[in-house]
Amino acid sequence: MNRFKIKGVAAALVSSALLLSACGENNAANENGGNDAAGNNNNTNTNETENNNSNMNETENNANNQEEDGLYITASFSVIADMTEQVLGDRGTVDYIVPIGEEPHEYEPVPSDFRNVSDSDVFYVNGLGLEEWLERIVDNASDTPVFTLAEGVSEIPLEGESAPDPHAWLSPKNASYYIENIVDDLSERDPDGEDIYRENADAYLEEINELDAWIEEKVDAVPEEHRTIVVSENAFKYFGEDYGFETEGIWEINSHEEGTSGQINRLIDVIQDKEIPAVFVETTVDKRYMETVAENAGVEIAGEVYTDAVGQEGSGAETYLEMLRHNAEVLTDGLSGN
Repeated sequence: MNRFKIKGVAAALVSSALLLSACGENNAANENGGNDAAGNNNNTNTNETENNNSNMNETENNANNQEEDGLYITASFSVIADMTEQVLGDRGTVDYIVPIGEEPHEYEPVPSDFRNVSDSDVFYVNGLGLEEWLERIVDNASDTPVFTLAEGVSEIPLEGESAPDPHAWLSPKNASYYIENIVDDLSERDPDGEDIYRENADAYLEEINELDAWIEEKVDAVPEEHRTIVVSENAFKYFGEDYGFETEGIWEINSHEEGTSGQINRLIDVIQDKEIPAVFVETTVDKRYMETVAENAGVEIAGEVYTDAVGQEGSGAETYLEMLRHNAEVLTDGLSGN
């Protein structure tokens, strides 16, 4: 829920309590014929009640005005919600639809999701075919505009398909597209905040560029013959293209998840033929498939990576930057034998 609306509701409840109290005092005065116990006229109490009502109306008006302060933005999943928060700062509130730990490809929206989007100023999505449930949200979410953040990314197609791989955010080199799109949209909706948004974005992109340089150094330690990333969902294509890795998966994308014996046997052969030293599991995918692959290929699972969501609180990967750093460290250490 929009934090500004929460404050408005609280103010309204306080106002209601004051009104009930004032009404009780006024009724007691009327029962005494307008006089108090000493026989004095109660017009003063009536005036005070009227003043209280006037103050309550002012409080309610202030609460209503507060509801209109700041932007309320809903994002499709946690990664782009975190990006948005870094740019938005304290000029609004960001919520997201897909819970951490669930994968966003085939998420089933619930009624509260429709309400959140309907209450939002804008609904931010990744695009590139990720949110396959998007049409159901839009059809039930009033006139809330939908804005795509991956616009401008150089698309990499899914293996054997013309459709793009949606995981562009997994390479920090693509983050600038997301951030610039966020800045442009926020500035259009809130022109008074444009300077703040651009300042926040510049500082954020500086951090991302520093991380990018750090990843380049980490990759240098991985022998070239070992630079193949194997996960259940072949989600690291953009990361691989930017840092010189080949990528493999049991399946191409989670919405096509099958884990058939043919898919598993093919991947086992790839691992053995290329002598890939380690494989990895994702936080949002059933690990049993990759455990079967690793056991039959004779390799270790070197660690867990984040693909479709940031980490839970306490994971050390609660933000976009932290998840990227974690991924790069796990992948490079696992493939370099560290």
